[in-house]
Amino acid sequence: MQLKNQVEWALHCCAILAGVPGDGRLSARDLAELHGVPKEYLSKALQALSQQHLVESTLGPSGGYRLARAPDEISFLDIVEAVEGKASTFACSEIRKNNPCLPPKYRATKTCAVARVMWSADEAWREKLRSVSLADLGVTLSEDVPAGILSDGMDWLLNKN
Repeated sequence: MQLKNQVEWALHCCAILAGVPGDGRLSARDLAELHGVPKEYLSKALQALSQQHLVESTLGPSGGYRLARAPDEISFLDIVEAVEGKASTFACSEIRKNNPCLPPKYRATKTCAVARVMWSADEAWREKLRSVSLADLGVTLSEDVPAGILSDGMDWLLNKN
């Protein structure tokens, strides 16, 4: 399974937005510049987040994006599904029915065993993403990244204009 680049970008942008103080907003242009990604493609990811009510956007010179809910109310799964959609990562096309050795009018009594394993794995993956919030990520980042780097990055973003 390979997710769109926009999933990574959306997760990083939401992590940044979770740290924006008060009613502050960040522009797609500044977020794209910070991460070194194309603004046009990042804007599509941010629009997908907005359509799912994970971020709010405002237009104008002081406009930009901010989280629509508290960081502890937004999971990794919310962000992934906003960008990728909610469809399962595995679609069973029932190729087992093509077996020329099956007796005429044979009907399987159980769902495909391969599909059951893949759907179970998909659900486990989604459950893990569901269990991690942006607030959890913030704790991890504060442990992994030196405080000066985090504060310098936020200062850079907030003082761009």
